[in-house]
Amino acid sequence: MSTVMEKATGTWAGHDPLPEVSPQRENSTALWLRQSLIQCKRLLMGWARDPATTIQTLVYPALTLLMFRVVLGDSITSATGVPSVYGQVPMVIIVATMSGAVVSALGFKTEKSTGLLGRFWTMPIHRAAGLTGRLMAEAVRVLVTSLFVLAVGVALGFRFWYGPFASLAMLLVPVLFGMAFAIMVTALATISEGVMLVSVIGIVTNLLMFFNTGFVPVFAYPVWLQDVVQNQPMSCAIDAMRGLAYDGPIVEPVVKIVAWSVGMIVVFGWPAIRGYRRAAETGV
Repeated sequence: MSTVMEKATGTWAGHDPLPEVSPQRENSTALWLRQSLIQCKRLLMGWARDPATTIQTLVYPALTLLMFRVVLGDSITSATGVPSVYGQVPMVIIVATMSGAVVSALGFKTEKSTGLLGRFWTMPIHRAAGLTGRLMAEAVRVLVTSLFVLAVGVALGFRFWYGPFASLAMLLVPVLFGMAFAIMVTALATISEGVMLVSVIGIVTNLLMFFNTGFVPVFAYPVWLQDVVQNQPMSCAIDAMRGLAYDGPIVEPVVKIVAWSVGMIVVFGWPAIRGYRRAAETGV
């Protein structure tokens, strides 16, 4: 009888009482944050073990930067008087940010088709943890890619002229834009097929890559196209990063890229949440 009472009260002869467990509600903020970090770690570990993701995240952007430097670097510098590396490094970072978001969206489609999202949905896990964990992983991926491309850029002559705070602000630009772009791509991934998503985003990314201020200065484009090139989101991000690292306006492009990013979050945030929930609940 005493043994039963000891089990019930959590006490044993010669041992301290068992610690009391304070249960957390499934929708508590602390649980959401902890489980979002777990989901983020799960995705990052999966990406790190996938050679294709490593190539997409690190090798391909570095080779692209080297290609631009070898093929176009000197000619652009001679024509504009501005070292081309200060436009090409931000441009490659932004392109890699956009391309990586598509790979992440394809991973989301795979998790949906295999039923993994549905299994998570039936477990005592915070409903928002899956989506926020994915966005956290995207932020880490963008930061790692940015640092790797910057390391290659430094080897090619890229330098920071305005100190550590401006350098940190420069790194925050692709992270902010990458989070907003990932939200947009996630929303599109919930309503489209994987092949169609890759095709559409690939076409848009390629067009923007050749019509931005990192490729050549805005005055090199036809007059009727200059306003479009200067104000498209890639150009705003590139101009902000170049201004923070080397020379050029800072406030205006920073305001523009923040406006673009906030706009994408506002427009696609709710569809991404609804689409993610629908995919988890029904698998479609």
